[in-house]
Amino acid sequence: MRMRRGWILSVALSTTVAVVCLTLALAQAAGTGAQVKTQEVEYKQGETPLHGFLAWNEAAQGKRPGVLVVHEWWGLNENTRNQAKRLAQSNYVAFALDMYGSGKSADPTHPKDAQSFMTEASKDPAALAARFNAALDLLKKDPHVDPEKIAAIGYCFGGGVVLNMARAGADLDAVVSFHGALNPTTPAPKGTIKPRILVLTGADDPMVTASVVDTFKKEMDAAGARYQVISYQGAKHAFTNPDAGKAGMDALAYNADADKKSWAEMLKLFSSVFS
Repeated sequence: MRMRRGWILSVALSTTVAVVCLTLALAQAAGTGAQVKTQEVEYKQGETPLHGFLAWNEAAQGKRPGVLVVHEWWGLNENTRNQAKRLAQSNYVAFALDMYGSGKSADPTHPKDAQSFMTEASKDPAALAARFNAALDLLKKDPHVDPEKIAAIGYCFGGGVVLNMARAGADLDAVVSFHGALNPTTPAPKGTIKPRILVLTGADDPMVTASVVDTFKKEMDAAGARYQVISYQGAKHAFTNPDAGKAGMDALAYNADADKKSWAEMLKLFSSVFS
């Protein structure tokens, strides 16, 4: 009987702890005012099947700004989906798009596959622009989105994509590049760039050197762009990706401080342009 009473007491305590933990988790979620919903989305650009990821706050009232999220060279993976969810928690409707087709992505331990995917996709800048615009059209039509308030963010390869779309005159309110490629496919003509531009880069990034950053600034100045560049000391390439170290490349490293600060800078920009 003592053993049975002890077992019942143990189960009761475990159940109580579980209920308390669940209650705390629900309270924390309620405190953010966010009820994040997500949806996998099948769409097309021409005959190319694409696979995107939509995230929004179900608790928000009315239409709100939309944000396109362009993935790193790895493709549309869980890290990209997580960025979309973070945006939804801040009351934006986020659509993580697919630049490779069929939602293709590389394992974070296989950078050669990622390089191959990126190289293949980059062969045709017109196709990249078409895939971006297909996602942009889809996001604007979402019932939760104010189509007059749209931004785009990108990581590494994706950072280069969103900057090139801005150079080409894309009708966006803001563009944010996280440790993105800064060299242009075609330099921006004067007066072409419409969105506010924020470039968040690592001061110790061997892929995007200080010389590259200086050249980018000169290009933006000549184009008459409204832009800001912030460099994070000690940060290398891919500083926002917790899996960066799995690639086995010295150039890639996660930096929690730079990740936190760069996200805050993005939100500050969005608050300004969408207010």
